[in-house]
Amino acid sequence: MDTLSNLKAFVATADAGSFSGAARQLGLVPSVISKRIDQLEWRIRAPLFTRTTRKLTLTDVGDRYLRTVREVIRQVDDALTGMARASGGLEGHIRVKVPTTLGVLYLSDILTGFLRSQPMISMDIVLADRSVNPIEEGFDIAIGARPELYGRVQDRPLCLLNRRLCASPAYLERRGTPLHPGDLVEHDCLVFITSGTRWEFNSEQGMIGIDVRPKLQTNDGAAICQAAIAGGGIALMADYQSGQALRSGELVEVLQPFEVPGIWLKALVPSNRIELPRVRMLLDWLEQNLKPLTPWEKMQQTPRPDAVNKKASASPVPRKPSPAKRSRRPNT
Repeated sequence: MDTLSNLKAFVATADAGSFSGAARQLGLVPSVISKRIDQLEWRIRAPLFTRTTRKLTLTDVGDRYLRTVREVIRQVDDALTGMARASGGLEGHIRVKVPTTLGVLYLSDILTGFLRSQPMISMDIVLADRSVNPIEEGFDIAIGARPELYGRVQDRPLCLLNRRLCASPAYLERRGTPLHPGDLVEHDCLVFITSGTRWEFNSEQGMIGIDVRPKLQTNDGAAICQAAIAGGGIALMADYQSGQALRSGELVEVLQPFEVPGIWLKALVPSNRIELPRVRMLLDWLEQNLKPLTPWEKMQQTPRPDAVNKKASASPVPRKPSPAKRSRRPNT
């Protein structure tokens, strides 16, 4: 198994870009990783990395064979899994990519629950807000909402992500409330880079597409939400990002008559991995925890404790309704 350990050290170093990062990933010390790479390079009589004081980069040889080495490790792992299954157990390693904000807020708990239920399975969880080809980057499952399709990769729908436009009350007070999607061109818009600057809406007249003017663009969903709460502009967000701020009143929904089309959260799985028992079991676990209601949808149905207490202690004396405020068009 020394050769297999050396190969795993090679893959971990390539992923981390350093011996120290690979050591943290494998639970070892950097000197052990360095020694294993040296042994592997001596075995093949060629360098795998170009070493500098700042970082390690793959040589042509290392880059050429990285994918092959990943597959060799997977095949050995699969063989061990098959042997364990034959003896009544389920074990092995799973490498998963998840969107950053969704992973931090919800999926990390779901994946941790899976690991608790399967003590012989280990997992790498990589947070990334970009489209990933799981074959090229060595993932068993790549979770995301991008529409890209890849060869020899199957997609499994997990749940529909509903989206809506949100802004803080302070921003709307300062800049006015848009009444039509066309009004957005006069507003500061907060743009999640992977969603793009063209926002689309359903209406009675059909689809409306608007090219918005980004005041802020970022690849981090949490940053978009915080900027909206701080009064930075109008943001297009999925419910899992904006739900808590909407419930607390830090954000309010705008343009409610114009529905933003939802997008599907999917699991992309290489065709040669989807029948692995541990991968199939994790996919089933994800579906069980995301259907028929997602965790954030369940939270929307649960009243906040402070709201319940206020309702219980409220006076039964009816109050006169306050006069409705007219929505203002944005100041130009």
